[in-house]
Amino acid sequence: MSSETFEIIELANGDVALRRAGHKEDPLVRIHFSAESLQFLRDHKVAIARAMLEAGIEAVQNIDDLEPGYLDEDDELLPINHTVH
Repeated sequence: MSSETFEIIELANGDVALRRAGHKEDPLVRIHFSAESLQFLRDHKVAIARAMLEAGIEAVQNIDDLEPGYLDEDDELLPINHTVH
């Protein structure tokens, strides 16, 4: 990503999203918290979403550090549930 400015917004459905500042198009990323998560987070939903987005942006900035072949163009992108520790 370039040095564009981004903003964190709360959507009408309660999701937290990242979009280019001043743009009204679809957000680049949306974060949806379950009802159970929201009970736990209480008033800290946006702060947690911000930390998640900052970690994602940092990972993108360091994308060249990923293992070569981590995801080949021929790999199918199928939704798979994994437990990550």
